[in-house]
Amino acid sequence: MLGKNLQRLRKQKNLTQEALAERIGVARQTVAKWETGESIPDLDTAGRLASVLEVALDDLVNAPEGELDGRSGMHGKHMFGLVTVGDKGQIVIPVRARRVFNIRPGDQLMVLGDEERGLALVDAHFLMMVAEEIKNG
Repeated sequence: MLGKNLQRLRKQKNLTQEALAERIGVARQTVAKWETGESIPDLDTAGRLASVLEVALDDLVNAPEGELDGRSGMHGKHMFGLVTVGDKGQIVIPVRARRVFNIRPGDQLMVLGDEERGLALVDAHFLMMVAEEIKNG
């Protein structure tokens, strides 16, 4: 699915293989191989592809043929890259993510988890505000 989705979205954006390759920093032949299914991009490169094509990474990889129209959009959605968990469980939030979400030193983030979907960081003040609204009806 990735190859067909990639080709369809690239064409919808009126990009040649060469133009797309240039925007994400790979050779044109690499894009051609992804589109034919001869190879697949690594996670970081796939994230850049999704960003350039303005779709969610999951949609780029998994959307069934015919359901991906290039408008499902990444507006407001971001992939900031990988982080490494330190010995004590600490992570460093990428600078770009801190800027986009206005995260400052001393801010408190709530860590939420779903064993099937993963972890999420939520501004603690926002979460408390939502909880208060639910409590008050």
